[in-house]
Parts: sequence; C-alpha cells; structure tokens
Amino acid sequence: QLQLVESGGGLVQPGGSLRLSCAISGSSFNVYNIGWFRQAPGKEREGVSCISSGGKNIKYVDSVKGRFTISRDNAKNTVYLQMNSLKPEDTAVYYCAATLRVCQLGDEFRYWGQGTQVTVSS
Repeated sequence: QLQLVESGGGLVQPGGSLRLSCAISGSSFNVYNIGWFRQAPGKEREGVSCISSGGKNIKYVDSVKGRFTISRDNAKNTVYLQMNSLKPEDTAVYYCAATLRVCQLGDEFRYWGQGTQVTVSS
C-alpha cells in the first residue's frame, strides 16, 4: 500500500511558476513509476507527465513539453512537478499517482493522491 500526498498548488499569474510535490509513504517507493494528472472543471482527467522508478524514462503530454519538468528524489520519497510559463488553461486539480506497470499516462495507475488545486489567473 502507498499513500500519496500532493502539495504546492495555489494561485499564480499567467507566466508564473509553481512546483508541486508528491510525498509518498509506504513500502518500496523506489520501484514505482509515478505520474502527474490533472482535471479541470467539466473536463476529463488528463495525463500530464510520468517518471519511471529509476528516473530515466520520462513522458510529457504535448501541451506541457518545454514548460513542465518532472523529477524524483528517491531518498526523500518525493516526486516533483516544476511548472513554468503557466497558462490559464493549466488551471486544474493536479493529482499524483503510482503504478508498477509501464507508464502510458492512462488507467494503469493504482494509487492516487487527493489532489492539489492550481489556478492560473490574473
């Protein structure tokens, strides 16, 4: 069993930055692939990025490439999502999730956090 807790969300102006953190407790964190997802009001959940257990394989959805960076610190059991050049369309609740399966930013994730709100507005 894993427990995931997101933090770092908030209100930011367009063009600004935020860093989300996903603190993970439970067994064997460093064997899990971790993903970030988001869901805006009235929209379906969208996979944003994921990172493999060793940190070498990383994926991004096209809309965030060049602006978001995912990373992990296995010593701290934490995964980060650095978000730069934020746009109003990035506004959503952001969730982190964990899977032992290959990350495809789909429904392969078993464990989920409760989410953190990111609002990009002037």
